[in-house]
Amino acid sequence: MAFYKDKYDVIVIGGALAGMSCAMKLASEGKDVLILERHNLPGGIATSFSRSGIEMEATLHEMMSIGPEDDPLFIREYLDEMGVKINWLRVPEAYRLVSPEDGIDITLHPGRRADGTWVCADEIDAVYPGTKGEINKLLELCLSVYNSVLYMNEHHVSKIKTLLEHEALAKTAGYTGAEVMDSYVSLPSVVKKILSAYWIYVGQPISTLPFTIFAFLLTDYFKGGSFVARGFSHEMGVAMAERCRELGVQYEYCQHVEKILVKDGRVYGVRTARGDEIHCDYIASAPYPNVAYGEMIEPQSEVPEIARKYANAMPMSVSTFSVVLLLEGEPEDLNIHDYSVFSSETAFDTDKFWAQGTTLGPWDYLTTICLNYANPEGVPKGMTSLSITNLPLPECFFGVTADTYQETRRRVAKQMIDQVSARLGVNLLDYVIDIEYETPVSVAHFPGNYRGGIYGYQHSMDNSVVGRLEDFERDQYIKGLVGCASHQLVGDGMACNINNGKIAAKAILTWMQEAK
Repeated sequence: MAFYKDKYDVIVIGGALAGMSCAMKLASEGKDVLILERHNLPGGIATSFSRSGIEMEATLHEMMSIGPEDDPLFIREYLDEMGVKINWLRVPEAYRLVSPEDGIDITLHPGRRADGTWVCADEIDAVYPGTKGEINKLLELCLSVYNSVLYMNEHHVSKIKTLLEHEALAKTAGYTGAEVMDSYVSLPSVVKKILSAYWIYVGQPISTLPFTIFAFLLTDYFKGGSFVARGFSHEMGVAMAERCRELGVQYEYCQHVEKILVKDGRVYGVRTARGDEIHCDYIASAPYPNVAYGEMIEPQSEVPEIARKYANAMPMSVSTFSVVLLLEGEPEDLNIHDYSVFSSETAFDTDKFWAQGTTLGPWDYLTTICLNYANPEGVPKGMTSLSITNLPLPECFFGVTADTYQETRRRVAKQMIDQVSARLGVNLLDYVIDIEYETPVSVAHFPGNYRGGIYGYQHSMDNSVVGRLEDFERDQYIKGLVGCASHQLVGDGMACNINNGKIAAKAILTWMQEAK
């Protein structure tokens, strides 16, 4: 009996969150789907690891677009619709921002009161009186844009309809986050800095970040809060993989796809590293277009020139450098009192922080996550799980060689640990039980992400989510091939990738219907 079928409706290359999301949606519509994953585990970078016999979270800081069970946001709704069961735990606060040069040390919480007031507006107003009204106006504008983006996520919308029915989106789509905030002239610059703290989670400075992205980000985090999985991000991958199998998806691990087979401008299958040639009608591909068009299409003569130009013209967004620490002592013993802290060594300036991302530090802007406060049962008693992260650009590691890699990551990690230790007034190195590093190199090596990228391509005013949504189905350079990962639409985190998979599946279902 053959291991693979003669033909599948769809082959999904890559069993990370986007690929599994795509496969689930297709299988729920009765399609015959095969997932080929190069790793031996599901979920891609949504995983955990064990050190000193203790499980440690590898990547997830906070999951957006979940919302509470009685007021779910769209990713929780989609996972519920697909039958995926995940034990969600709510993160206690939105974030604490510490920037001594700006005189900022403030903790904000999510929520919107019955009278429409946003909780964070009250919290900021308590420190900077007279700002609540303008903050509420700004967040209401963000909410309107957020709702429009969600609508466009589910429906094709003409430009005329966008102008008529999505006024806030139409009016602000041509402006950056900084430009829209600056239109609120009575808001002090310090408040604008406070509201910009999440910039690192989209990997783009406020001066160039499309307001559409900024508005969606702020609304999502401040409206429904954020969540983590009780079983770490690995629980998400396992739960989605199990549901894929229950829906009839064939999921195969340790299967590296080397070639995407194309004839007369249309895909017809793949070839794996071990030589299996597997046929299908459609392919959802996690590899970046740079890799798919540059290396994987066979024959290469089938790659249109415009596809190569597209891949070469898209600038990479950020990768990650994270130090994951297992520390002796409870968080309070180490002067750690918050789950999520953004801290700035110098005056808050996202353009400066962004520019530093091309170098190997020191980085003035770090995010620190203490897992104990969101998932206390996930950390042994008497210990603290702490991660310190920056999201630099992949090129920061271009000059690092195999001979200098180990020394480089230790040097950068010590810079980061020393910075946080100075803020806490506690030398964290004195309490280390175990330590692990995540770098662009490890992201490129283990899940195979192009150049170690985690967020796909950069956002810009001439290439934002609105345009990408409108052009998504038109950008089918090779018939039957669709992108299905962070490079596809918006790559800013795990929720976005689950949504990317859903959108890829909807595109394939549309093409199937049109082909009848």
